Amino acid sequence: MENQIYIIYISVAGNTQSFVDDLTDYAEKMHQNDTSNPLIISKEITDQTDFADETQPYFAFVPTYLDGGNGIDNGVKELMTNTLGEYIAYHDNRKFCLGVIGSGNRNFNEQYCLTARRYAQDYGFEMIDDYELRGNSSDCKRIYDNMANRVKNNI
Repeated sequence: MENQIYIIYISVAGNTQSFVDDLTDYAEKMHQNDTSNPLIISKEITDQTDFADETQPYFAFVPTYLDGGNGIDNGVKELMTNTLGEYIAYHDNRKFCLGVIGSGNRNFNEQYCLTARRYAQDYGFEMIDDYELRGNSSDCKRIYDNMANRVKNNI
């Protein structure tokens, strides 16, 4: 859709939902200042979501929940966010993904944003950005600008 950023995401503890809400609010303010700035349309994927064929480019937002360990030789099993990965893998949905944005807790070192890095590798698109936990206003600006630039330039 013209002049829009489309996001699909999964939120387990509410952090991703909170960040997407903040990002949407930021986009609305940017659009009010200049209508050439895109608005954000988002869709949450849950275990109850009926899978559908995506027909427009989107960005995926995924937090990292793993089964413990260090993220290198153990603790790399994805937990609670699998439905988003299955949704992206459904039919041709992966072909419409413009990139993935990961979130997590930096205290977990190598596990930080591991799910997003794996999605990028497994599904053939870039991990374009990341933020910690619920993110902050600097993250909103940076990630919005990154997505808006990609949409504008058809990246």
